[in-house]
Amino acid sequence: MTVAAHQVGLTRRWLEEGRRLVVATLVEADGSSPFEPGAFVLVTDDGAVEGSITGGCVESDVVLQAEEILATHGPARMVTYGVSDELATSVGLMCGGTVHVLIGEVRGADRETLATAFAAVERDEPVGLATRLDGPEAGAALALVGNEPVGGLRGGDLLDNNVEGELRGALRRAGSRVRRFGAGGETLGDAQRVHVQSFLPPPTMLIVGAIDYAAALAPLAKAVGYDVVIADARQTFAASSRFARAAEVRIGWPQEIVPEAELSERDALLVFSHDPKFDEPAILAALASDVGYIGTLGSRRTTADRRRRLAEAGVPDEQLDRLHAPCGLDIGAATPEEVAVSILAEIISVRTGRAGGPLRGGSGPIRDR
Repeated sequence: MTVAAHQVGLTRRWLEEGRRLVVATLVEADGSSPFEPGAFVLVTDDGAVEGSITGGCVESDVVLQAEEILATHGPARMVTYGVSDELATSVGLMCGGTVHVLIGEVRGADRETLATAFAAVERDEPVGLATRLDGPEAGAALALVGNEPVGGLRGGDLLDNNVEGELRGALRRAGSRVRRFGAGGETLGDAQRVHVQSFLPPPTMLIVGAIDYAAALAPLAKAVGYDVVIADARQTFAASSRFARAAEVRIGWPQEIVPEAELSERDALLVFSHDPKFDEPAILAALASDVGYIGTLGSRRTTADRRRRLAEAGVPDEQLDRLHAPCGLDIGAATPEEVAVSILAEIISVRTGRAGGPLRGGSGPIRDR
């Protein structure tokens, strides 16, 4: 999820408290942009400001525009900031990109729609949210919550039905995009633009083995958005409070816990137990799942011996090739904390499809969209 959890909760709470609220949403970015589309800033009529859409480049102007909307009860507006624009230069957008921001007060039925959607996000339910970008009804919201539509875009049944279909598709993948529809809501055409965003439950990182490396990795993984679970059959190992600070701790055998986790391609599994009677059942259970990343600790000799045993047990090479073993990027990591950085960096690079080399040696965009 692009938006920080505290912003979601704050939005829901302020709406339920009845405060007047402007939401400025980054709906599209061309070229370089510090934040992904879907990021937003909140501005209330009593002067509270929360969030960021460009890391400070254009926020000052966004706040001024939000305050003007609140003062005049004006309609929502689309604002474009680009590096070559006089306005963008004056407010400091120097990253080389262009961003498109919808700034509008949440009013009427849209308040309930957004509050309902964000309450579900707080419950870790998948939610799709669509916002109309053009015309007098810009800012109108339609959400998909618990497989049921909430609200509407006030552009006719055809538009709502087609956008609902887009939302159902969006819930199969994380992200934010702008879709275009015809004047009557048809799927072909570009007369109307709608911002479609998905809010998915956090991915899971399951770490098998309650050791120092697990304690170092858990808070880093939590900080980048994972729900972290540390599992170990050895209750004495897992009982330390250092594991519970950033993770849920489960006591049990990996061949039981891994299938129960129902890991998907968004999730990651790390095998840290350093004991074949724990490591290999965990790996076999992970290979039977759709988990997107499987990493194991160990020396190159340990890794080769483990692979040989798994092959002798009948695991085909194409399955063994799913293993990141030894896991982590080669950055010279030595301490558990450095190893945790190395491993998390590799997980991110695998998820994004990037090589993981130094930026200064590359070319092309720093961030893929």
